[in-house]
Amino acid sequence: MEKWNEEVAEFARNVRVDVAKVLNRTNDSHIGGGYSSIDILSVLYKKVLNLDKDKLKDPNRNVFILSKGHIAASFYVTLAHAGLIPMEDLDKHTVNGEFYAGHTRKFQTNGVRGVEMSAGSLGHGSGVGAGMAYAKRCRGLEGNVYVLMGDGECNEGSVWESAMFASKFQLSNLVLIVDRNRLQSYGSDKEVMDMGDLGAKFASFGCQVMEIDGHDYSQIYRALMTGVSRNPAKPTVIIANTVKGKGASFMENRLEWHFKSPNDEQLQIILKEQGI
Repeated sequence: MEKWNEEVAEFARNVRVDVAKVLNRTNDSHIGGGYSSIDILSVLYKKVLNLDKDKLKDPNRNVFILSKGHIAASFYVTLAHAGLIPMEDLDKHTVNGEFYAGHTRKFQTNGVRGVEMSAGSLGHGSGVGAGMAYAKRCRGLEGNVYVLMGDGECNEGSVWESAMFASKFQLSNLVLIVDRNRLQSYGSDKEVMDMGDLGAKFASFGCQVMEIDGHDYSQIYRALMTGVSRNPAKPTVIIANTVKGKGASFMENRLEWHFKSPNDEQLQIILKEQGI
């Protein structure tokens, strides 16, 4: 394993540990979908985004949008380990009167530093991201826009409207990352709303599509870097095949961890499996 892979793996391990601790303490949910996304978030924040906590309003910055905003706790912990928010702020998660809610709140409107979009209803991140990428293009600004979304979220028609818009305007500075863990609130994607071949669908809307293992750091990094190469002049969609609950054996591919939080005994199992 290359040294940078080891660094990302350690970052991801630390994020998984602290997410489990936060959710055990607060009884907040969505650890399963958070764990399926952590390896992607770790590559973004360790290798790709290059964000400076003092320049989070720089118009030329790279932009990351969490569209699947219900995994807010995993995002906050990632931001803390990336040095963009204080580690002690994790104690504010779901505390009444604080900004660290169960869904993210935009930084520029008194929300959490590093959060680019207030999230709640699904299907909006791709549209906001396409708009921001288009604005960068019109204004001649640098930086790319990366959007992390869920596969269940692709049931929303707004996702496909965004894909058409991004394709029409050749937004090669836009990367949509689909966390393809194949489970959503009330069942498998196939049971709830069978979307078939997501890659083929996005390609038919004019996007450049790549399919990867969403837990392989090298594949994630190569796809993210290839996606903004500007050749071809298309928006990129990365279908990242993941495992819901990845990193905790008793959670993996289990639907109930969309809702549950780890109890004290389960927390100890997670810590042991993560080498703590």
